[in-house]
Amino acid sequence: MDRPEPQSPERAPAPDLPAPRRLGRMGRWLGSVVALLVVTGVGWLAWSLTQREPERAAGSGRPPAAAGAPARSGPPAPGPRALPPTTVGMAVVERADLPVSVEALGTVVPAATVRVRPQVSGVLQEVRYREGQTVRQGDLLAVIDPRPFEMALQQATGQRMRDEAQLEAARVTLQRFRTLLKQDSIARQEVDSQEALVKQLEATLVVSKANEGTARLNLGYTRIAAPISGRVGLRTVDVGNVVGPSDTNGVAVITQMAPIDVEFAVPQDLVGALRDAVQAGTAARALDRSRTQLLATGRFSAFDNLIDPQTGTVRAKARFANGDGALFPNQFVNVQLQLRTIEGALVVPVSAVRAGQAGEQVFVIQPDRTVTLRPVQRGQVAGDKVQIVSGLSLGERVVTEGADRLREGSRVALPADAARAGPGAPGEGGAAAGAGRRRAAGTQGGAAPAP
Repeated sequence: MDRPEPQSPERAPAPDLPAPRRLGRMGRWLGSVVALLVVTGVGWLAWSLTQREPERAAGSGRPPAAAGAPARSGPPAPGPRALPPTTVGMAVVERADLPVSVEALGTVVPAATVRVRPQVSGVLQEVRYREGQTVRQGDLLAVIDPRPFEMALQQATGQRMRDEAQLEAARVTLQRFRTLLKQDSIARQEVDSQEALVKQLEATLVVSKANEGTARLNLGYTRIAAPISGRVGLRTVDVGNVVGPSDTNGVAVITQMAPIDVEFAVPQDLVGALRDAVQAGTAARALDRSRTQLLATGRFSAFDNLIDPQTGTVRAKARFANGDGALFPNQFVNVQLQLRTIEGALVVPVSAVRAGQAGEQVFVIQPDRTVTLRPVQRGQVAGDKVQIVSGLSLGERVVTEGADRLREGSRVALPADAARAGPGAPGEGGAAAGAGRRRAAGTQGGAAPAP
């Protein structure tokens, strides 16, 4: 029996639903504002929760506890302290006699330098000096072969003797003619002729004597002597060389070492002071290039009669005895020439004066250990001291070190104060250590320190 096939139930039609509406531009804008407000509120809440603990710790005087760390019990930490005073160097304004001097770079020049050249030409036979030797005036330096000059001297001597004999014979004849003239036995003309011959022979004899003297002088020139006292340089000739007056190098060079001069340039504004210094015989000092070693002490001797228009300076010279040979020719030295002395001048160290926009200034330490910046007018400088013309009084204290860390009204500390207070005294780096030792001492004694 056939069963009828089951029929699937028909699906009921779905009811009609309204289509979803999209958000407009205004809705998106409102959503963004709401989200921003929510984020801002969450951030503010987190910040307020994290700041409550530091605020409570700051109000109680103790540092905030780290997250997860147990709270420590104990006395609260001390409150904030003022900045410690700055430790500076100090000097007192004092009176002193301040020398006014001129410093210049000078060149050592010998008082005399001679290049010895032979007066006659000949073969060098001997060299009597050593290189670098100190010789005296008149000492024998070299010898030229004298034999040719000896022969010339003998020849000149013989000529002179012949002329003398001729003159003597002419004078005898003249005397005889004069006797005959008195007896009227000779003519007057012969007597006059004989007198003229005598005068001619006298002149010839004078020439012969001069020739003899020249020959003797040339013979003496074969022995070359030192014209001045000084130090001989390096030798430029050897035995056997033919030397003469036209030689460029000569036989030797002698430089006078004592006394010796130093030439230097001085500004033209000091010409009047130099004139007074020459009359007074002002002392001069020669120092080495580093100004650390005193080489010699002498006297200011002279200055030039013209001012150099290109440099505006005048050349000056000082003379030194140089008995120990400390000064050497062509050496560069620093010359100090003391012109005068300022008596009772107010002086401070050079390091105390600072250059500012308003001019020269110094930091003056007040009695309450604060500083004030005061303008000053400085004068002459001598070494590490400077004259204060106006702006400071005798006995005031000025800052010499550490002024670059100061300003008007800054509080300072002196090195002497730190030395008297000891290493644990409050100050730069010592306040915290001193407070810690005091707290430790109070805890060990059983008493808690007062907050």
